[in-house]
Amino acid sequence: MRSCPALCALLAAAAAFVAAVPLHAQSLAFTGATVWDGTGAPPIPGATLLVRNGRILSLGSGPPPTGVRVVSLAGMHVIPGLVDTHVHVTGQWAPAGITDPRERVEADLLLWARYGVTTVNSLGDEPPEVFAARDAQESGSRGRARLTVAGPVIGATTEAEARATVAANAAAGVDWMKIRLDDNLGTTPKMPWEAIHGVLDEAHTRGFRVATHLFYLEDAKRLLREGSDLVAHSIRDADVDAEVVALLRERNVCTVPTLTRELSAFVYAERPTFFDDPFFQRWADPREVARVSAPDFREATAESPAAQRYRAALAQAQRNLKAVSDAGLPVAFGTDAGPSGRFPGYFEHLELALMVEAGLTPAQALYSATGGAAACLGRDDVGTLEPGRWADFLVLEADPLADVTNTRRLATVYVAGEPVR
Repeated sequence: MRSCPALCALLAAAAAFVAAVPLHAQSLAFTGATVWDGTGAPPIPGATLLVRNGRILSLGSGPPPTGVRVVSLAGMHVIPGLVDTHVHVTGQWAPAGITDPRERVEADLLLWARYGVTTVNSLGDEPPEVFAARDAQESGSRGRARLTVAGPVIGATTEAEARATVAANAAAGVDWMKIRLDDNLGTTPKMPWEAIHGVLDEAHTRGFRVATHLFYLEDAKRLLREGSDLVAHSIRDADVDAEVVALLRERNVCTVPTLTRELSAFVYAERPTFFDDPFFQRWADPREVARVSAPDFREATAESPAAQRYRAALAQAQRNLKAVSDAGLPVAFGTDAGPSGRFPGYFEHLELALMVEAGLTPAQALYSATGGAAACLGRDDVGTLEPGRWADFLVLEADPLADVTNTRRLATVYVAGEPVR
């Protein structure tokens, strides 16, 4: 029999070894919370969420297995990490003291993760460092938002140029192709249809899906006939009609509302109420807050005809979101966050509130931001708390299905079973 000093030393060494193993490499049982798994199924009270090697092993109502490290979440609510299908990652939101371009991109991804957005799809014009960050993502234990990219937005003017640009983007290793069909409220020419056809045909031939930026109803119809795979903004000039509904249903095309994109165009004419939200203030960039709060910026926004048109466009987009949802068509959560004035992470929570304001239930809005968004991106590794998926989830202090703004009652974010710092 070992002596007490020897036994104590052995136990201490074993404990030190366990502590040295990253959480994602351990088996963990998260117990006691009410868990909504992102599939649309009813929440499970007092659930046990079993995680091994950073992935979901099981979710149920039984007790945890013996010998597994237990993390009590009693009294809390758990949902999957949010999935934003339309952002722009550039590194511009990193703290001023971070100068290395790659580290700035990592800081952006950390910012999204801290707010509970654990997967982002960057839809265009990313610098090379964003590709490098995506390529370096390991098994998911890095405490950052997961990332896919679209590369340069294709703005070709001929079919030949369009096909060549698709080929170049494919060689660069993009995950998506992106085109922009918009005249910016009549101030710029639209991309020619022959070029759009070239992009869609060449991309599909090469096995890529194409996200399309649009504004107008008639453009949406033609884009859908041409083969658009993702409507990357709302239709904002007119009500969706039966023809659009039929075209969306025919190929099961997802619509991305990006309601906060419209909001950002006019909301800074006055001090936004969300500036006083402690959840916003937790990680908001004070430099950007100061910029959009400056008197001359507010005055210019208040006097801008475009800002007023985008205010009307938001109301139109909300009506169309409700119509698309009521028709049973897939809605993919997205914000267009990342450019100036569109605060990464927090804008996702604003988007959820605007979706509910449009008439969706909290469950519908949350599904669009979890399992629904993952399905629209073609991902089977995130978005829900099903076995085999990454253990990316949010621990909330209140029920988001009762009030969607309770997503801001965020206690802890887990990525691959590890808390985000």
